Amino acid sequence: MPELPEVEALRVFLADHLVGKEIARVLPLAISVLKTYDPPLSALEGADVTSVDRHGKFLDIGAGGLHLCTHLARAGWLRWKESFPATPPRPGKGPLALRTVTTDGDGFDLTEMGTTKRLSVHLVRDPQDVPGIARLGPDPLSDTFDRDTFAALLAGERRQIKGALRDQSLIAGIGNAYSDEILHVARMSPFKRTADLGEEEVTRLHTSLRTTLEEAVARSGGVEAGRLKAEKKSGMRVHGRTGEPCPVCGDTILEVSFSDSSLQYCPTCQTGGRPLADRRLSKFLK
Repeated sequence: MPELPEVEALRVFLADHLVGKEIARVLPLAISVLKTYDPPLSALEGADVTSVDRHGKFLDIGAGGLHLCTHLARAGWLRWKESFPATPPRPGKGPLALRTVTTDGDGFDLTEMGTTKRLSVHLVRDPQDVPGIARLGPDPLSDTFDRDTFAALLAGERRQIKGALRDQSLIAGIGNAYSDEILHVARMSPFKRTADLGEEEVTRLHTSLRTTLEEAVARSGGVEAGRLKAEKKSGMRVHGRTGEPCPVCGDTILEVSFSDSSLQYCPTCQTGGRPLADRRLSKFLK
């Protein structure tokens, strides 16, 4: 799933390639992708792109006073193209979900693999009209997201820190992968309760959060859209690396599986050497 660093890289890429160009057409190609109907997508035809912004994991393309807001979900992606075939694609065929073409002939496709369709596109007059954007918490890369702001957010929480980091209404943009990375850098168990965090742990977690995301954004800078997925994977220390050695201590990276996701961690760095059990069965292996 694209998270804050990848979406930020896409924002920068689109700002360089799309702003100032005129939209010729926007074609929805999957029945599930478009979540709004007023204004219609045809309202973008002839409009100049004036901005590309990011709200958490949402991309926001501004044109003609409207905002085309996209959430790529778990299996979605944006693919830039310098040109397109003269014949438009048939709706419902393959992974294509939406195509946006400029009068210069270039543009982008939104694609989504798999059978579960969660990619969403909203055309709105105000980004806050998108429910997913309206409920977002603060952006962790904002200049105002300091240690005290982070501590205040956690003060009202009574749950595992992994879940808190992934909650978009608490902090915008962090998903499964980067929460694993942040917790590894912070040397903290994903099952640790927010209520049990000491002052030094809050400081360490905030520092880890900022540095992990900033480093990921820096790695993604200048990478073309089509290579961002590979760049994300190559930069991971523990996420998606079950069975490999930890890059810090050399211990074997372990995994906890859930019904629809999994997490990875280093037992030596994060849990005092104790392997974590599947939470569907017990808290710890004994």
